[in-house]
Amino acid sequence: MYGTDDPDQTTPAQGADTTDWVLIDDPIPGVRRITLNRPDKRNALNHPLRGAVLRSLQEADQDPEVRVMVIRGAGPSFSAGYDLGGGNEGHEYPHYTPGGEGQWPRHVTESWMSIWDLAKPVIAQVHGYCLAGGSELATGCDLVYIAEDAQMGYPAVRFGVPDMHFHPWMLGMRRAMEMMITGDSISGVEAVAEGWANRAFPADQLDAEVLKVAERIVEIPADLVQLNKRVVHRQMDHMGMRSGIRAGTELCALGTHSPAMAEFIGKARGEGLTNALQDRDEPFGDYRVSDS
Repeated sequence: MYGTDDPDQTTPAQGADTTDWVLIDDPIPGVRRITLNRPDKRNALNHPLRGAVLRSLQEADQDPEVRVMVIRGAGPSFSAGYDLGGGNEGHEYPHYTPGGEGQWPRHVTESWMSIWDLAKPVIAQVHGYCLAGGSELATGCDLVYIAEDAQMGYPAVRFGVPDMHFHPWMLGMRRAMEMMITGDSISGVEAVAEGWANRAFPADQLDAEVLKVAERIVEIPADLVQLNKRVVHRQMDHMGMRSGIRAGTELCALGTHSPAMAEFIGKARGEGLTNALQDRDEPFGDYRVSDS
């Protein structure tokens, strides 16, 4: 369990196929905290974990005692991204998305953008690695507070096209372009400076600082918080953010047919995913290389 809280104070979330994938606790009145619970996999987002997160958020949104939700990760990272190592085998998508070309990027984009449509604000508490799908989940939240030494990035651009193209909206064109064509990450401090996160704190203070923010939100009348959350998202919708991200899923679908993607998938099948990722990142000296 990451942070200063006693993991024995958390309980598995209730609901079909949810138990054990996330841990649920109410650390202070009005605040529901959801902890991704695959620490041995750096909280890689397989179908059951994604479903557990979405169900837990929806349940909290309907609970009159809950005013704010917090999402964080157990273990050394918030989330290292989508599970590419077989963790989805035998599991269905957590919710229906019409089939056909581009079903996957449309599916995950629908998932994370649905957080916008919840009535209550959701805070992403980010530490360690926040990569690829993990960065999409955090971006879908209303507020992001991050550890100073965290790493947010999208290394999957080194073999394919992202599912959810939030970078230009959240980071500006120049930084977005740099991240999208290098796969390099940025630190928590940089993420705040670039506008992706609200504030950065030392990792050992992150739990407490996030709860301070949540407590301030609880002090505002719930009906006003819900309306004012919608104010911000409606403006982003009118500027085209949601439709722009949705349009980007078509490019992701196109990317699955690229020679580079075919080469990576072939290498992963022939040499194993770990070796394929190692070869991908070794020229850059980051991610898996830095862990070895």
